[in-house]
Amino acid sequence: MKPRLVVTRTMPEAVVARAIADYETHFLDIEGRFGADKFLAALVGASAALVTPADRIDAGLIARIPACVKVIGTFSVGTDHIDLAAARGRGLAVVNTPDVLSFATAELALTLMLMAVRRAGEGERVVRALGWKGWTPNFMLGTSLEGKTLGILGMGRIGQALAPIARGLSMRVIYHNRRRLRPDLEQGAVFHAEEADFLGACDVLSIHLPGGAATRHWLNAGRIARIRPGAIVVNTGRGATIDDDALIAALVSGRIAAAGLDVFAEEPAVPSGYLVLENVVLLPHLGSATRETRVAMGLLALDGIDAVLAGRAAASRVV
Repeated sequence: MKPRLVVTRTMPEAVVARAIADYETHFLDIEGRFGADKFLAALVGASAALVTPADRIDAGLIARIPACVKVIGTFSVGTDHIDLAAARGRGLAVVNTPDVLSFATAELALTLMLMAVRRAGEGERVVRALGWKGWTPNFMLGTSLEGKTLGILGMGRIGQALAPIARGLSMRVIYHNRRRLRPDLEQGAVFHAEEADFLGACDVLSIHLPGGAATRHWLNAGRIARIRPGAIVVNTGRGATIDDDALIAALVSGRIAAAGLDVFAEEPAVPSGYLVLENVVLLPHLGSATRETRVAMGLLALDGIDAVLAGRAAASRVV
């Protein structure tokens, strides 16, 4: 008999086919807000679950998960939507999807950078509103990335994928991390141990921090004041790492020239202050949203679930 797998949300076809082939699979196809009671009811008799970042698996929920469930796979690299300490205490394995989404998310960070500096979102809105009156020398002037300094905050897999792309645009690359990387991983990027020096050197700040209490509102009013005036802020990491009120105030004043945001603290809600600003690009969490990447993520999550249930070591296991 195949082990029972509960999948919370709609998955790419290749992932669905693999799940059906290997498991007795129950698809909840949740849309919108995650329903804990529906999830728990489906877990009766299940060996595993495949969840997403939109599904909050907190300590209270973990305490109610049936003992038959041995592993939770998450369709993400980030695990801040899962209480890992509670999972560890319960003896519940957790696997994620590292590496396979790094380049896609780096591409999206670049997209946001280019849209922000070249006013692409604003320009597209002008065209759609039939407000374009024709070419003139001073119309909607933006800024070039050539020769500018990109500051990567959190030089993990995604930051390391972004660095060579930025150098291809003739940007200088610096980074700030808890610790310096090996030279082969730096790829020529310059490490700044001091936060203030790092922020003061950034023309573009690209945030790639994990979620959690330690990084909540990392980019606050105090740190914004240290960034080079007229800089661009891009976030493809976690929405909660930005103090939205502080960033909105800086965008209004011009202290920050523009921002590109793909993630928000209370998704899908977006702070209303951003919605009225022309100098911010807002995307609906598209970082890993390529067909190739989403399939790879799903298959890697299933690989991890397979390994745990078979008693094998899973490279993607986080708990």
